[in-house]
Amino acid sequence: MQLVQLARRNITGNAFRSWVVALCACLVAGLALGTTLILRGADSSLRLANQRLGADIVVVPEGAVEKVEGALLMGHTTRVWMASQNLDKVVGVPGVQAASPQIYLSTLLNASCCSVPNMFLVAYDPATDFTLEPWLKNTIGQGLKLGEVVGGAFVFTPEGEQNIQIYGYLVTLKANLEPTGTGIDQSMFMTLETARDIARVSVTMAVAPLEIPDDGISAVMVQLDPGADPQATAVEIMHRVPGVTPIVSSNLFQAYRKQLGSLRAGIGATLGLTLGLSVLLIGLVFSMAANERRRELGVLRAMGASRAFVFRTLLVEAGMLALAGAFTGITLTILVVYLFRTLIVVTLGLPFLMPALSTLAAEVLAGLGVALVVITLAALFPAVRISRLDPAVAMRE
Repeated sequence: MQLVQLARRNITGNAFRSWVVALCACLVAGLALGTTLILRGADSSLRLANQRLGADIVVVPEGAVEKVEGALLMGHTTRVWMASQNLDKVVGVPGVQAASPQIYLSTLLNASCCSVPNMFLVAYDPATDFTLEPWLKNTIGQGLKLGEVVGGAFVFTPEGEQNIQIYGYLVTLKANLEPTGTGIDQSMFMTLETARDIARVSVTMAVAPLEIPDDGISAVMVQLDPGADPQATAVEIMHRVPGVTPIVSSNLFQAYRKQLGSLRAGIGATLGLTLGLSVLLIGLVFSMAANERRRELGVLRAMGASRAFVFRTLLVEAGMLALAGAFTGITLTILVVYLFRTLIVVTLGLPFLMPALSTLAAEVLAGLGVALVVITLAALFPAVRISRLDPAVAMRE
């Protein structure tokens, strides 16, 4: 009788034991993969958000750091203002190669004059912008014209319509950015000219007008000279421009990074506890099964089966249960994470991005490997003990 056939018969012969082991494997693999997906997805989103900003330093009004970070990362609508003269002051700081203003706005909530409620809007200056304009020229061959916008990955024109309505003003969606798993995916980008034109039209076309101060901006994106020290330049900006807070790009989203660190520690402890309990439970189940099958294995040895054959049979049985349970757990985990990814973002308060297929495949294999190792280690001691038992002694007991 072949090794795999014998292992399969042993599995089907004791359904309860097999279900317990497979369930543990399902839990271990599912939890390991789910942990990896959430932590790496959040970490990737934070990294992509930094890259998408494309600025070495972001200058915001004093006291508005958390609001701006929440807007840029999670798409939380915010309106913060500082004097537009700050832009000229920032440009004059040594080490600053380029600086470009941005204005943060939002659509109205539950208003017929806005196709999408409470959407985060970013208005930028195409004459000085060094983040979005280069991408636009590479993608659509030109910058945005009056009335044209760029949307995040999840921004789309309403079905049956050709335009998106913002404060009663019809804008044309020209392109979509790649997904980042952040609030950028549900945000809209337009030129300052378009934003001010929307404000002009909104006075008569919207439920409430869009108000943009003539001398106000929300933030300044800063690009440094090659070799310039970001920290030193940020300190110099703070000294020369009162009432602002410069944030070095590497220090952006610190509150979210700390939250991710706490989440990583909590989930890591839970995963470690689960692995330990699973090893103990599976080891106990296999020990009980080995004791029940002493006579059966003794007969097998008496018929000429070697200790190595008995040992391999028990390990193959454990491996088959591990793979079956782990595959089920991994499939359910991927399905749950994909279907409820928005709920995950809301619950954890962190951005999340599903990995590429190649990365996901590697993580699935890692999850299968973890389950296989855990189950095999748990079954190792009972398998060694029972395989070394003398056939005559085993058949008498």
